[in-house]
Amino acid sequence: MQSTSSFTYHAKIRDVFREMSQVVVGQDRLLNRLLIGLFTGGHILLEGVPGLAKTLTINTLAKVLELDFQRIQFTPDLLPADLIGTMIFNQKTAEFEVKQGPIFANLILADEVNRSPAKVQAALLEAMQEKQVTIGEETFLLDRPFLVLATQNPVEQEGTYPLPEAQVDRFMMKVFVDYLSREDELEVMRRMSNMNFDYEVQPVLGKDDLIAIRDEINGITISETLERYIIELVFATRKPLDYGLRDEARYIQFGVSPRASINLNLAAKALAYFDRRDYVLPEDIKEVAPDVFNHRILLNYEAEADQITPLQVIDSILRKVAIGR
Repeated sequence: MQSTSSFTYHAKIRDVFREMSQVVVGQDRLLNRLLIGLFTGGHILLEGVPGLAKTLTINTLAKVLELDFQRIQFTPDLLPADLIGTMIFNQKTAEFEVKQGPIFANLILADEVNRSPAKVQAALLEAMQEKQVTIGEETFLLDRPFLVLATQNPVEQEGTYPLPEAQVDRFMMKVFVDYLSREDELEVMRRMSNMNFDYEVQPVLGKDDLIAIRDEINGITISETLERYIIELVFATRKPLDYGLRDEARYIQFGVSPRASINLNLAAKALAYFDRRDYVLPEDIKEVAPDVFNHRILLNYEAEADQITPLQVIDSILRKVAIGR
């Protein structure tokens, strides 16, 4: 039996979706995944063609949640100092002082993150993993909550630097942002062709609320059977032959990392919380598993030749690996 006290903020979360819908149309799934990341402390990698309101969604979310927001456009000539800050000489005091960069915010939009070279990506990696940055000889803790929302453009590959596997693994989920439905795109066209449209969203949640929500999600229970189901899904990507996945074994080069099991557990708890349940269902795990696994499974050249995608392999694993195996 679920406890109503466990869902103190559920009405406000509904208000977040309602307030967001005044500006952003047809991106409820994207917003759901962003909130999962925000409430559980996981970074999100977004992939989709330009014009799908990724930046607008993140910017609007920051206003609704009263969080500091910074958008950083990653380019080939970006330097680590442009991201984290640098030491500058103060002529009045004749001393060097720290000038903090845009990374010192709650929500960071790393736009086209794969357009910057390795040194910049390494600086971002430290911030994502350690929640701190080092400038000169000083180390600074980043404000909480701290969430990196990075975007990749799947169309353009020229002039890009593929993210290292270690950095990709730091993202809790990789979310594919697809085109809108006909009705949603019609609504977007009507709104944006009205040059007087300028809706100001109202703040709904603050930083203290986010910390409290995180505590409530942490209280969601998951049975040992479902914990072991998560582990079986993870091991099925690593040793597919042990699970009778012969076709999938032809294509998988490397399975998912241990971070996959941790993040799948957290994401499933967040989904249960959104549905006002204090326990996780198998459907919660299956719903978020593609987002948690798709950037962690590495396929071989044979998969590329046969036009097999990670999502197809994950779907097959979810269908064939039984609960309580």
